[in-house]
Amino acid sequence: MEGSSSSSKHFILVHGLCHGAWCWYKVVTMLRSEGHRVTALDLAASGVHLARIDEVHSFEEYSQPLLDAVAEAPAGERQILVGHSFGGLSIALAMERFPEKIAVAVFVAAALIREKAPKDMLLDSKMIPINNKQGPGTAILLGPNFLAEKGYPLSPAEAMN
Repeated sequence: MEGSSSSSKHFILVHGLCHGAWCWYKVVTMLRSEGHRVTALDLAASGVHLARIDEVHSFEEYSQPLLDAVAEAPAGERQILVGHSFGGLSIALAMERFPEKIAVAVFVAAALIREKAPKDMLLDSKMIPINNKQGPGTAILLGPNFLAEKGYPLSPAEAMN
């Protein structure tokens, strides 16, 4: 069934920060049941991807699994990219690199680059200083209000537990 229809599309689903391909399991099932091809991938050091976070030194390296998937598409195939949250930045990079391979991009509650973030953007999230092999940095512990209001505003409450 997968990819059998002439109207079949190839969707590539890109998770947000602190997620993995697993978060798309319901969407994957629905799209495949309609006869579409679906690739839900893990970006570097996310989900079950084997890289460790201290081995990923740039945004491009983080996005490399997506860039590889788009680059490997057969000639003439135009994919539909769907990016959630921080995944929106990765699909924007893929669009810039491979405009001829992208039919459309869908940004789902996607992150945008801003000069200055609004003061209350992270709501109840906490910034935690960290230090690893790459040097000092900051980790963000996403709070429940942030997740409910910014990350998953349309999700039912029972899905948040």
